[in-house]
Amino acid sequence: MAVSKNVKLPHLFYGGDYNPEQWPEEVWLEDMRLMKKAGVNIVSIGIFSWAALQPGPQTYDFAWMDRLMDLLAANGIMADLATATASPPAWLAKLHPESLPVDENGARYMQGSRQHYCPNSKAFRLYGQQLVRKLAERYKDHPALAMWHINNEYACHISRCYCDECTLEFRVWLEKRYGTLDELNSSWGTNFWSQKYYGWDEIGLPGKTPTYANPGQQLDYMRFMSDSLLDAYLGEHRILREITPELPIMTNFMGAFKPLDQFEWAEHMDVVTWDSYPEPTNGIPVFAAMQHDLMRSLKGGQPFILMEQVTSQVNWRQHNPLKRPGVMRLWSYQTIARGGDGVMFFQWRQSWAGAEKFHGAMVTHTGDENSRIYREVEQLGNELKLLDAIVDSRVESKVAIVFDWHNWWALELDSKPNRDVLYVEQIRQYYQALFKSNVGVDFVQPNADLSGYKLVLAPAMYMVGEGVADNLEAYVQAGGTLLTTFFSGIVDENDRIHLGGYPAPLRKLLGLCVEEFDPMLPGQTNSINVTGLGDADGEYSCNLWADLIRLEGAVSLGSFQADFFAGSPAVTVNKFGKGKAYYVGTQGEESFVNGLLEHILGEVGLEAPLEAPTGVELSVRTTGDQRYIFVLNHLAETVDVQLPEGAFVELLGGSTLHNKLQVEPNGVAILHKQD
Repeated sequence: MAVSKNVKLPHLFYGGDYNPEQWPEEVWLEDMRLMKKAGVNIVSIGIFSWAALQPGPQTYDFAWMDRLMDLLAANGIMADLATATASPPAWLAKLHPESLPVDENGARYMQGSRQHYCPNSKAFRLYGQQLVRKLAERYKDHPALAMWHINNEYACHISRCYCDECTLEFRVWLEKRYGTLDELNSSWGTNFWSQKYYGWDEIGLPGKTPTYANPGQQLDYMRFMSDSLLDAYLGEHRILREITPELPIMTNFMGAFKPLDQFEWAEHMDVVTWDSYPEPTNGIPVFAAMQHDLMRSLKGGQPFILMEQVTSQVNWRQHNPLKRPGVMRLWSYQTIARGGDGVMFFQWRQSWAGAEKFHGAMVTHTGDENSRIYREVEQLGNELKLLDAIVDSRVESKVAIVFDWHNWWALELDSKPNRDVLYVEQIRQYYQALFKSNVGVDFVQPNADLSGYKLVLAPAMYMVGEGVADNLEAYVQAGGTLLTTFFSGIVDENDRIHLGGYPAPLRKLLGLCVEEFDPMLPGQTNSINVTGLGDADGEYSCNLWADLIRLEGAVSLGSFQADFFAGSPAVTVNKFGKGKAYYVGTQGEESFVNGLLEHILGEVGLEAPLEAPTGVELSVRTTGDQRYIFVLNHLAETVDVQLPEGAFVELLGGSTLHNKLQVEPNGVAILHKQD
């Protein structure tokens, strides 16, 4: 995978978290045999090994890691070596209880689980960085070392800390951001509720307050915590870059995960990796596909690695059903179809003790190669050896969805007109329609270059910061098509209202003014009569929200049918320059969203790469002039997919196809057109 100047593994990554310190060393040799049989070429090691590597503040034990690294090298398996700082040892909590995080009620967390550290703790950073330096110096030239893995799933359990060290660091962060108290007071609107500050030391964290805290303060605290965790990551990153400048460095994300501004984090990662655990009885994993697309987009389309998934079942939900036969393979290929250059698992060998002993693994509690799980693992690993041509290829996308972590944080703060307006859910509705249409999607930041896209969607773009409206106007003016929805263009980057009528910065582009909005109660509905979308015309149910729109150049495509605003516009389009801007002032039912996007896709000339039944997922990866079409059958029956004229090679089976492809239930095909 082309992620560094020194690529040691030019194949699709295949392997998993390996925790041999949990097992007698005689098991290690059997692990090597089973790994090679299954096609494993890389394992993540040391993620939770701090206590094993450092028994005391000044005592280290690398002997077992030396033997492990040598064993991996001897068997041709590469190491994704972790810095081990994800779970501090008990001695650190004993010596430095202030390193433990504090919750919003002022209670300090205890040692005995994992991730029990404050990211701003000086003791945590000191001892952690000392360990990282020793690891880097010891293994920098080891032939097994392929990549560095810093910490693990930052903010998974502790995304906020309210300790004294965080309070002091927050004040420093604020002074750097605003420069003066006058600027801070203006940005936060502190004349409201007598919150004005006259000294930096008067400012605390927005913890347990009698009622709503200042939203500007809340928003900045979320920014601060994302930055604090990033700064902890960068403290380790700088050491690794200094000692091993040629090796890739990363940490593993958790998909569309609210606490971290992952676009910002990705700037400091050589490759994006993430962990995916869809609930296996919920049908087609559309949300997983969406998150694959998001992770791929964090570095402008560069392939990512799926660092963790499960072979069978997780252990941490209330109920933990199995993936059915073939589903693990199918979902693994979904990863690759959407830009993954690696498929890995948590974990290699199922634990016999500890909190995750019932979490599935590549080798189950049977301990051998005779289980259904291992047979599927072996099949997949050996199939992936056929796909070197896919490595470092890119996914075709002419549609973009705006995704902004700061907007997410601001939109879901308390004291809102309707607390049921959830950012990712609003995006998911529109993404799902695109997924159903088998049209590729990228995710972009609000100020990104949009010129390469035929369609840009920006659902629930509550926050419109500096330059965003100008960027969208320029895109539509040049011929692009934009769609945005209710409760957009409401506030600036400090959560202050854009005055001048909603959505003030977007009024000219959208050709309308929202004079009022009516957040609906749970269970309350209205309907919209659509008359301007061709085949999508008709009456649809809507809920959650209703905008009272005054047209200022836009044309109504559908109107509300009930309440005092019956007959007023609910869906509009405005011609702007060479392009169009659509606005949806309510939450329509699924069939409305599908019809609306089908109509718009037709207007901009976008269609699926093949004709396929609903329930068959298609995606295209390209490299140079080579094009690979992935066909994934999520249905319980065999399907026929019609092929365009010409001959296609199916990479997994090696057959040559004309006119038609047949795909079994949970089946996968990868098509490459012959010259």
